[in-house]
Amino acid sequence: MITEVNEKDCHALLSSTTVGRLGFVQDGRVLVIPVNYVLDGSDVVIRTAPDGLLSGLSSSREVVAFEVDHHDDLGGSGWSVLLNGPVTEMTAEEVDAIPGTRRARPWAGGDRSLALRLHPESVSGRRVHRDRG
Repeated sequence: MITEVNEKDCHALLSSTTVGRLGFVQDGRVLVIPVNYVLDGSDVVIRTAPDGLLSGLSSSREVVAFEVDHHDDLGGSGWSVLLNGPVTEMTAEEVDAIPGTRRARPWAGGDRSLALRLHPESVSGRRVHRDRG
């Protein structure tokens, strides 16, 4: 059985984990990249390399997708949250003003000094539960 998740519960689910996937189109191909993130209100903040694959997203003005999900094989349940919106570059001062960002370190390591903010224009979510019949 699939049910929709309201926006408030989507934000609660997003706050329960720290890894998602950022989807965007580059050179005519859809790319989906795993990223660590923190929430700032309803916005998603990620850090990336200044010369990396994601560094051009803020200048492209394209809408990107951000997705987080979870599944429980034994319990037969799962959920997924999808955000869509533009990405903007953040200043170091803006990043430092967000609680918890000093503790959040990207798994990829290296120079991840470019901070990007995704401001969602749309939020949707779904839960799935396997029937036990």
